[in-house]
Amino acid sequence: MKFLVMPGDGIGPEIVPVAVSALETLNRKLGLGISLETVDIGFASLETSGNTFPDEALEKARDADGTIMGPTDTLAYPPLAEGGRGPSAFMRTGLDLYANIRPAKTRSGVPSAVENMDLVFARENTEGFYADRSMYLGNGEMMLTEDVAISVRKITREASRKIAEAAFKLAMQRRRKVTIVTKRNVLKMTDGLFHDTVCAVAQDYPEVEVDDVIIDAMSALMVRTPDAFDVICTSNMYGDILSDLGNELAGGLGLGGTINAGDDHVMAQAVHGSAPDIAGQDIANPTAMVLSLAMMLDWIAAREQDNKLKEAGHRLGAALDAQLSEPATQTRDLGGALGCKAFGEALVKRLEDEV
Repeated sequence: MKFLVMPGDGIGPEIVPVAVSALETLNRKLGLGISLETVDIGFASLETSGNTFPDEALEKARDADGTIMGPTDTLAYPPLAEGGRGPSAFMRTGLDLYANIRPAKTRSGVPSAVENMDLVFARENTEGFYADRSMYLGNGEMMLTEDVAISVRKITREASRKIAEAAFKLAMQRRRKVTIVTKRNVLKMTDGLFHDTVCAVAQDYPEVEVDDVIIDAMSALMVRTPDAFDVICTSNMYGDILSDLGNELAGGLGLGGTINAGDDHVMAQAVHGSAPDIAGQDIANPTAMVLSLAMMLDWIAAREQDNKLKEAGHRLGAALDAQLSEPATQTRDLGGALGCKAFGEALVKRLEDEV
């Protein structure tokens, strides 16, 4: 089994090695048989290849069983014509990683703005308002004049069906409730199509409770009654915004793990941003990257029916929860004293002792 590692920009080269060290420990202790290959993306590859996401990166990811991607600073990239490709967008569309799965969960010992949050966002990942991934050729944004800009939103029945299937399968493993989030009272065609498609898939899952919430109301309800929700199924931009809100309420964006999954490929990704303002200072929180890796191990284990990988994902998640519950082993942003590197060393020691 082969995993591809893409360190990314900013704090990526600090947080990705923490996840890799944990994986190497589990690999050795449990005999997982995983080999690792690293490929540069972002500004590192721009310097060497003239492109922030060279073609070889996608091809290597296509051949790998899983990819670990650090955060990227796409806002600072040059235009596409000058080599500024968005790695995340190219991965998601190139490998059809249609499901962005992102939990938001409060944890013992971690300060949070709400209590009793334990929900998962199932966000459609390949279309919507995202101009860099909604067209076969060209871009979904255009300037009609210097004073008029237009953005095109794409919603398809097929993409909506696939994320709905992912959401209901996830709900069957949890508390069996799916909340569809749209703005269909205004966007009656696009959000109407998304809503109707999800409802059609729901007919195949009679055990799952389904409700329907407008996005602005959902923003308020996540603050007021977070324990009312289980799996939230929504389109690309809504899911992007709501999952950030959920993780901030649960303790911070640095705690939010994510996988981008398709039928054949999966990518663990820290989506909290590259934080160039703190890069190189050893103060980044690597939790999101490590949790994303644990989620990816679980996903591959389920696909391959691999009990060793399942155990590895469980042990990594449990070790991370235990470490976050103790102030002495928390990072500084959570009130602890550990830097990024020391947090990783403590996690590896915990895995060495417990595995």
